[in-house]
Amino acid sequence: MYYPFIEALALTLVDMPIAFGTLLVFCIVLYFVVGLQQSAGQFFIFLLFVYAMTITMRSWFRALASAFKSPAPAQTVSGLAILVLVLYTGYTIPQPSMIGALRWITYINPLRYGFEALLTNEFHTLDGQCSSLIPQGPGYAGIALQNQVCTAVGSLPGQATVDGNRYVQLSFNYSYAHLWRNFGIVVAFGAGFLALYLLGTQLNTGSSADSAVVLYKRGARVGAAPAPAAQDEEKGARPDADPAREKGEEQAQALQDAPVMNDVFSWQHLQYVVPVGHGKTRKLLDDISGYVAPGKLTALMGESGAGKTTLLNVLAQRTSTGVVTGDRFVNGHAPPPDFQAQTGYCQQMDTHLPTTTVREALLFSARMRQPREVPDAEKAAYVEQVLAMCGLEAHADAVVGSLGVEHRKRTTIGVELAARPRLLLFLDEPTSGLDSQSAWAIMAFLRTLADRGLSILCTIHQPSGELFQVFDRLLLLRKGGQTVYFGDIGRNSSTLIGYFERNGAAKCGPEENPAEYILTVIGAGATATTEFDWHEKWLESKEAHELQAELDRLHTEGRARGAVGATYKSEFATPWLFQVRELVARDCLAHWRDPTYLLAKIALNIVAGLFIGFTFFKSKDTLQGSQNKLFAIFMGTIVSVPLANQLQVPFIDMRSVYEIRERPSRMYAWTALVTAQIVAEVPWNILGSTLFFVCWYWTVGFHTSRGGYTWLLYAVINPIYYTTIGQAVAAMSPNTEIAALLFSFLFSFVVTFNGVLQPFRELGWWRWMYRLSPYTYLIEGLLGQAIGRQTISCSDVELVQVHPPAGETCGAFLGPFISNAGGYVTNPDASDACLYCSFRTTDEFLVNSFNIEWGHRWRNVGLMFAFIAFNIFATYAFTYIFRINKTNPFKWLAARLRRNRS
Repeated sequence: MYYPFIEALALTLVDMPIAFGTLLVFCIVLYFVVGLQQSAGQFFIFLLFVYAMTITMRSWFRALASAFKSPAPAQTVSGLAILVLVLYTGYTIPQPSMIGALRWITYINPLRYGFEALLTNEFHTLDGQCSSLIPQGPGYAGIALQNQVCTAVGSLPGQATVDGNRYVQLSFNYSYAHLWRNFGIVVAFGAGFLALYLLGTQLNTGSSADSAVVLYKRGARVGAAPAPAAQDEEKGARPDADPAREKGEEQAQALQDAPVMNDVFSWQHLQYVVPVGHGKTRKLLDDISGYVAPGKLTALMGESGAGKTTLLNVLAQRTSTGVVTGDRFVNGHAPPPDFQAQTGYCQQMDTHLPTTTVREALLFSARMRQPREVPDAEKAAYVEQVLAMCGLEAHADAVVGSLGVEHRKRTTIGVELAARPRLLLFLDEPTSGLDSQSAWAIMAFLRTLADRGLSILCTIHQPSGELFQVFDRLLLLRKGGQTVYFGDIGRNSSTLIGYFERNGAAKCGPEENPAEYILTVIGAGATATTEFDWHEKWLESKEAHELQAELDRLHTEGRARGAVGATYKSEFATPWLFQVRELVARDCLAHWRDPTYLLAKIALNIVAGLFIGFTFFKSKDTLQGSQNKLFAIFMGTIVSVPLANQLQVPFIDMRSVYEIRERPSRMYAWTALVTAQIVAEVPWNILGSTLFFVCWYWTVGFHTSRGGYTWLLYAVINPIYYTTIGQAVAAMSPNTEIAALLFSFLFSFVVTFNGVLQPFRELGWWRWMYRLSPYTYLIEGLLGQAIGRQTISCSDVELVQVHPPAGETCGAFLGPFISNAGGYVTNPDASDACLYCSFRTTDEFLVNSFNIEWGHRWRNVGLMFAFIAFNIFATYAFTYIFRINKTNPFKWLAARLRRNRS
């Protein structure tokens, strides 16, 4: 219809005014709350650059996403991109302090130009008042300004203010003269990124699902059924062997072991009403009756919106909202408590874990759903029979995610048969999405299952004449969920056609498809009309009365046989620990078979570790070196953001499989799922963080003797923390996009208030957030252990020059100040220019600047475990509230407030 890049361009154009509106609100709040320069010109320049950089970076990350086919590598590259862009903006490590081999990155970093413009725009008209003069305090009353100096960069002796332009020039090598040049550069980057985004969208439109290649487990016999039993070499192969005939014979033999069902499932006067808001309801099903008998294949048909799938879900007890009235029976009795476990349900969408093989999927279903008393060897043997029964022997070791539509549908049916359903098998449009040959193969397979004694009820949408003849009975619905017909179809549909013709319908032509004929007769479809009310005709027909009489007879006979009992002694077939063990094994195998996910995780840790390490390569024990080590640790913790976003994808994907297929089948408890997700994810993240530690720790220049504690806190406790907080956020999120947004929003608070970007003494009222942030204790533990209890040696450029009064030595003049404020003088006996270093030890630097104490390191370990325990509790709680109980606490709170006001 159109080129793919057109859609990408349209998305960009639509985003631009929306982004401007949201950024306008953001900038107004940020600009005036922070108290930036109260000038209209400076405000609008601020707004302009924030908007330009937002559009530019949005195009950049979309260009990255367009270059990949799956989220994991895209998230890895974007995480590394964020790391590079932030490190080389010029704030974390000023340009003069960068090593020459990596300084070139600043010139291709669009954020660097935008940050320079924003910073010089603010400082251009600023004369900063110095808050720290040296010396001052007790003993320095009445001291002359010429004997004091400001510690801020850019200060001049004898001045208590600092010129903003001089400050940004000396600190960051920024100039206000570059303002509009930088705007042009940012716009040029934005145009280039947009071009890459459009090009990537145009060229990378294929999906991995487009491949027709079926993937097999390593070591499998590709495309071949299991080898027959070994024969005597002297006998050789039979010359008359026919592989196709032998396969058909094996499948026929396997079908002899198909579960035989002897119970009749029936329903009478079913009605289903759902709320539609504002106190109103809508009736989706209206007085429906029918039954499914063993050995019969019953079709549930009707136009779109007639309620086919709704009725199937009601019968299978898979509805979670609304009110169901009427009766459902098994042999005339109420269904057993574990009715869902005793039936099979094949959904229209074949939902499977894409990394498992066909055999593994069936074996997992058998182990989790068959009674615990059945030996595992017996379950495995039965799975082999189901594979043969479903014609999947040649694909037994094929990866489910690579199968074609037909074989995936057979796998869906096989998964349900592997559970040995006792009562019946539900199928929702089993031929949907199949070509005519595959559809016939599936329906022929179902026909064979029914002939072996299975009770089967399936929905179908306008089948061909050949497919329609496969069915024994039909339940036909019209819009509004009302019955139009229930009964036998008859040979060549004669019984069904005879009913409609007797009641006034036009004759069905000999070449006409009976399925299309009856839909046209009842007025189904966009253009079809009818002059009769076929629902009323059904209610008045003798067939409807015969149906009620037949139901009464079936119920009477069934009650004589007794009720069907529960097969499970508890809610699930297997114990909780067994469920966790099986789920952990499945999750670990899923990660192992997804090399993109694991390699992306490991690559992000290794590359980030090396990059941060060489950015702060061999930092010295100077003031700037200590500052560099601080940011080396801080940036190391930032790596957890893309790693946490990455792990949210499999968490939500596996949860979706559980919610769609496994929970309604009562396979296992939701707590087992959450536990397995945590247990399976943590080891990989500990491995990744350990690789980061090895690449980063010694490269920055930390001492080997202190590495043990740092490894424990960073490579063990930290990955457990970001794993659990990432999964807690995912537990309350409906999809991965919302999870990423919520996590980024939450993490922004954690990072902002940990005492690095904004020192503790400057936080004011927000100090409670500092104490609440887990990264406060993580960074304090890491930094205090890594550089605490060390001596600082100021470099020449870090020494502050103070002129003492005439006749006084530097030691005598600055002695009282040093005793109160700390630091040291390099030339205490001089009397003309005193060279003063602000800090003598790293403890002075950490405590005074960042409120970090070396003695808190083990306390911080305990606090991090407390945060981890809270995250785990939140993961279970959010899963229950938002996914199991499906409670909206905000809606509940709003309702309570409305009631209180009234």
